[in-house]
Amino acid sequence: MVSSTEATNEASRNLIDPQTMSYEQAKDELRQVVQTLESGSIPLEETLELWQRGESLATRCRSILEAASAKIEEMTAQGGGQVAAERAE
Repeated sequence: MVSSTEATNEASRNLIDPQTMSYEQAKDELRQVVQTLESGSIPLEETLELWQRGESLATRCRSILEAASAKIEEMTAQGGGQVAAERAE
């Protein structure tokens, strides 16, 4: 059986750069990070590394959401609010 420490070490060697992830990928991994941190089952050094990973994933999610929000605002401003009105119909 693989210990949680070994599993964490193995996972950290195969990490994808958060900047290349989709929102869904980053959100799913962030959920896993939070669950692991909340379990308290890993040593302090690994906790710090995982915390940093979580911060990177959260930053990626926030960046994608902010870009989507800006795009919606831009589309709404260009259409004079017609985008919202058309969707409501």
